[in-house]
Parts: sequence; C-alpha cells; structure tokens
Amino acid sequence: MTLILTCLLIATIMPILAKAPLALAQNKQQGGYDNRHPRSQQNALLGFGARAKAAHENCFEALIMFMPGALALIALNQVGPIAQYLCVAFVVARIAYLLCYWFNYHLVRSICWSVGFFCSVGLLILALI
Repeated sequence: MTLILTCLLIATIMPILAKAPLALAQNKQQGGYDNRHPRSQQNALLGFGARAKAAHENCFEALIMFMPGALALIALNQVGPIAQYLCVAFVVARIAYLLCYWFNYHLVRSICWSVGFFCSVGLLILALI
C-alpha cells in the first residue's frame, strides 16, 4: 500500500513541479513573470512555453484519471503486485510524457500518454474484479 500512496503523492505534486518550466518561460518574456495576469501571459506563449503550459495542464487531467483507481484499490484493500506495477508505470510514463512534451518529441509523448491512460484504466478494472 505504501508504494501506491507514494505514487499518489508523486502524481499529486507533479502538476506543481510541471509549473516550473512554465514559470521559467514566462519569466523569459519581456517584462518577466506577470503575477497579476499569469494566465493571460501563458496564453501568449509560443514554442517551449506553450508546450510547458500544455504539459502542466495535462498533469491535472491525468491526475483526475489516475486517482479514482488508486484510491478504490486502497479502499477495497486490493493492493497487489499488479496494482503496484500499474501505479509505478503510470508515474514513469507521466514523467517521460513531461520530458517529451518539453523537448517536443510528439510521437513518443503520445505513446507515454497512452501508457499512463491504460494504467489508470487498468487500476479501475482491478478494483472491479
């Protein structure tokens, strides 16, 4: 159970950590980071900055898909090796996804996204059976 909780912790803080490259891109714009209108500034980003914004936002979307399955398995006390493998694979896929997004490896990024998605679905299926 500790491994799944650790994966939940990592997945929960991942959107915040993914904000760092986005903030860096904002800070590099003329005038620096606009703390009064950060979302407007983010919408104007291009290239790396736009990818960093999309990666940051996608972390929240992935968390919403991952969390129900992981929590269901914990609540049902069905934490086995397959569940742990799926949780670790999800976290690894999501870290790889971020790197691929930031460095513009779009095809590999899509594969990483798919792995994370199927891990999330797999957790829900495990909770059902």
